[in-house]
Amino acid sequence: MLRMDHYNFNVLDLEKSLEFYKNALGFVPKREMKAEDGSFRLVFIGNDDTPFCIELTHLRDRKEPYNLGEGEFHLGIVTDDFEAMHAKHKDMGIICFENEMLGVYFIEDPDGYWIEIIPAK
Repeated sequence: MLRMDHYNFNVLDLEKSLEFYKNALGFVPKREMKAEDGSFRLVFIGNDDTPFCIELTHLRDRKEPYNLGEGEFHLGIVTDDFEAMHAKHKDMGIICFENEMLGVYFIEDPDGYWIEIIPAK
């Protein structure tokens, strides 16, 4: 049997990303790995509703923003309270695109990754 475990986002400022994901989505660190020489740090964030995590990878010596290509990829997250989540994200000023026809919207994290917010069916 196979199951999804995690998806990786490389981040420039790990503390800023951890704060963003905690405030925007309630995701908190679940486990962490560090290189002995301090060259990288991996923090797996998520919640208690699913074992799936986002792996935030911070490379100590990386200074320039990551090239996200044409931005045509994203991570989708389902919420049971779409209206409340939308209002929260609107107040936070992090909604970067709304698709009213599909009934979804996207938020953007500090590194430019898009997260689609989807109402539960």
